Parts: sequence; structure tokens; C-alpha cells
Amino acid sequence: MLVPLLLLLLLFLSPFLFLRLKLSRNKSKLNLPPSPPGLPIVGNLHQLGSLPHRSLKDLSSKYGPLMFMHLGHSPTLVVSSAEITRDIIKNHDIVFSNRPKTTAGDVLLYGSKDIGFSSYGEYWREARKTCVLGLLSNKKVQSLHYVKEEEVAIMINKIRSSCLSRGSVNLAEMLQTVTNNIVSRSVLGRRVEEESTAGGKSNKFGELSKRLLIQLGSISFRDLFPSFGWLDVVTGHIGRLKATTREFDALFDQVIEEHRISAMSHEDNDQSDKKDLVYALLKLQKDGKLGIELTQDNLKALLLDMFTGGTQTTATTVEWAMAELAKNPKLLKKAQEEVRRVVKNKSSINMDDVDQMHYLKCVIKESLRLHPAGTISFPRETSTSVNLGGYDIPAKTIVYMNVWAIQRDPKVWDRAEEFLPERFINSTIDFNGQHFDFIPFGTGRRFCPGKLFGKVAAEYLLANLLYWFDWKLPGGAVDANLDMTEEYGLAVTKKHPLILMPTLYSP
Repeated sequence: MLVPLLLLLLLFLSPFLFLRLKLSRNKSKLNLPPSPPGLPIVGNLHQLGSLPHRSLKDLSSKYGPLMFMHLGHSPTLVVSSAEITRDIIKNHDIVFSNRPKTTAGDVLLYGSKDIGFSSYGEYWREARKTCVLGLLSNKKVQSLHYVKEEEVAIMINKIRSSCLSRGSVNLAEMLQTVTNNIVSRSVLGRRVEEESTAGGKSNKFGELSKRLLIQLGSISFRDLFPSFGWLDVVTGHIGRLKATTREFDALFDQVIEEHRISAMSHEDNDQSDKKDLVYALLKLQKDGKLGIELTQDNLKALLLDMFTGGTQTTATTVEWAMAELAKNPKLLKKAQEEVRRVVKNKSSINMDDVDQMHYLKCVIKESLRLHPAGTISFPRETSTSVNLGGYDIPAKTIVYMNVWAIQRDPKVWDRAEEFLPERFINSTIDFNGQHFDFIPFGTGRRFCPGKLFGKVAAEYLLANLLYWFDWKLPGGAVDANLDMTEEYGLAVTKKHPLILMPTLYSP
């Protein structure tokens, strides 16, 4: 909807064309990377399409892996190769570590006081350290594994009920619910209850989290044309962002107050390893040992980060993995045989079991290679001008890494468009962002700190789905015809939820 509105503005903005042309003459003195031809005012916005990662990959095949574009007012650099990514991280990471200010980040994240959207600096470093200590460290992830076990057991029992009635299951919905519950218990210390509706149960919190992700990935007039930010008010965009903020405010204010009261009455019973992120943040706030102030808004911004990074992305990863396996029955059988060989006849799966499931880990890696939750990286912004690959990159340039294109580069990956978990057997490629042709969690200083939490949850979920059930498409559908159409957002999901028929496995 935004692009047609912008095109209509051309009728009214012709006086500004002269200024734009004058600025472009000044920039023409720079040796900028190749650029697709754009339109006046809107630049290259019209070329993004409904799936920008695919459109940009197509453009890069013509204009090269380093493209300079204009998205409205914003000079923009698009990186589509591992080599250039390596150059950025190894030689210029500090220059490329800032974040541009966005309307969505300012409204939804309390002035971008989270980790993902905050500017690079002391606040970002301390906030990141705070969340790692409170939830994302290896020790903390292990200590909260009982939460995953309990929530996954609930999901497995629901699927068992479907088996008894010989019905199909909406796996996308179930995965969203279980990851919401895992994250909400780990972060807030409680499940966010489902609401009863005329049609049954509705996971209001799951729907709110999904709306948050969509809005965080939205484009605002103010971001592209600062002088026309008032259009965000006229179109209702700001109102919708504020409505989402009010709903999260009500939840978080209540939870934080409950935790403050509980903490005061149980000061002698620490058990910090078992406590959720809110307790950890309140303890750090009380101790005052951080180099930053943790206000109420700061706390809520950090809590929101955990939801955006831990709910939709984990569920999406497992859904894509199950979709790919459903399309490839031989690979599904191979993965199930490994899981069942490791677990044997035990009544539950533990993390020691998952550590032995090497092929399953390859399945998760291959799923993230073909379907990274963030197909295009969070935007970075150059803090100074820099020379990259022989080209001049001005300061304040917005930078996107097309992760989807990098991880499907046929020059790097054999049979790049095929789902082949075997490619990772005996491979040293990992999730840590130092193999620049595989960066599903990002790379460099802005590497996703929730990588371990997400990876462990995805592996554990998939192991349980493969152990307890056999799976097929409903109605005798042909596996190869499974619809894999994408829906774009901050996390790129399947447009049509994955519906499968489970059959209970008897060890």
C-alpha cells in the first residue's frame, strides 16, 4: 500500500525534484557501487516487491553483490555475497555497527532502548550483557530446560489427541503456541493464558507477538521522507503502533510489579538459576552495578526483545524444517531413524539425547540456510564514510545484508536451491557468524545474542515431533506439491500454515 501512495505523491512533489537532482550531482563525485535506475523521489522502492529478499537477489545478479540504492530519502547499500560481508566484519565492523532510527523502533521499543534497534555504544553493550546474564547464557539456557520439557510435553499430548481422532493438525499454530509459552515462562515466569472465544481458544498473546513482529518490520513515511512524517498519523500507522504498545504495557507493568512484590517477600530464597528474566533485570536494577540506568521503559524494551527474538523465529524455523522433511519422505525417515535409535524406548527426550542427534542438527542448519527467519538482516548504518571493495560508501548509509541470497549463492553452495542436510555432515560450519556464507543469526558485533536459546529450543522441538509421530500430508496429497510460498515480515513465514496428519509411533 505504501508504494502506490508514494507514487501518487510525485504529482505534488515536483518542486523537490530540483533539489534532489542538485544533491545527486554532488554525490556523483563519489565512486559509488552500481545502482539500478530509480524513480524521482521514491528511488528504488518500487523494485522491492512483496518479497524483497528475492527481488534484491534478482537485482544483484545484474548489478553485482554490492548495490547502491535509494529507498526514498535514504541512501542504501545492499550486500549479497559472503566475500563482501567478510570484508565488512573483518575490516570495518565498528563503522557498520550502528542502527538507523526507525519510527516502529521508537514507538514500540520505548525510543529504541532494546538491544536489536538501539544505537551502537555503551548503552547497547550494557543492555546486551544484561540479557545474556539474565536469560541467554549457556548456564541459564540449561537451567531453564525444564520449561521446554513441560511445554513440549503439553504439545505432544495435544497431537496424541489428534491421532486418536485421526485428524490433521495445524503444526504452525501448535509451534507458535508452544514457543510463546516457553518464552513467556522463561522471560515473565508464567504462561500467558489463552482466551476463550466463540470458535474455541484464541492465543491472544501469540497474535499480539505476531503483530509486533509485523509492525517492527513495517516502513513508515517518516523513515523514508522525514518531511512527510505527518502522513504516518493521517494513515493511522502511528495509532496502530501505539495501540500495540499499550497492550504490551498493560501486561509488562503488571508482571514487573508482581515480581517486585514477590522479590521483596522472598529475598532470602535466591535460586537465581531457576528465575526468569524479569527477576534478573530487577536484581540488576536494584544492585545498580550496570553502567546504564534501567528505567521501567528500559526493562520493557528488553523484555520485548526477547519476545521478538524467541517466539516467531523459533516456531518458523521448526515449521520450515518439518515442511522440507514432509516434501522429502526419505530424508524424514532418515531423521526419524536417528532420533529413535538415540532415544530407544525412553519415555522422554533429554538434551544429552539431542546432543547425539547429528543428522537432526544438520536438518536444522539446512532449514536455516534455505529459510533464515530474517531473510534480510536488521538494517545497519555507517557511522562514517568508508571505502568498501574499491567503492565510496557515504556516512549515514543504511546497510542491508541479503542473508537469503548469501546462503543460496551457487558459487558457494552445491545444488544451492535443494534441501540437502547431508551437506553439513562432517562440516565445521556453525551458527557463530564466522562462516560468512552461513549467517542466519547475523555476524559481527550485532550478532544475535539469543542464538543459543533459539537453537536449543528448535532442536528439542524437532526431536520430539520426529520421535513420537509419523507424518504425512492430509488427503493423500503428493509430497512434492506442498505449497512453500513465503509471507514477508521481520520473520519470513510460510504463507499457508503447515497442516500435517500425525500417526502415533509405538516404540
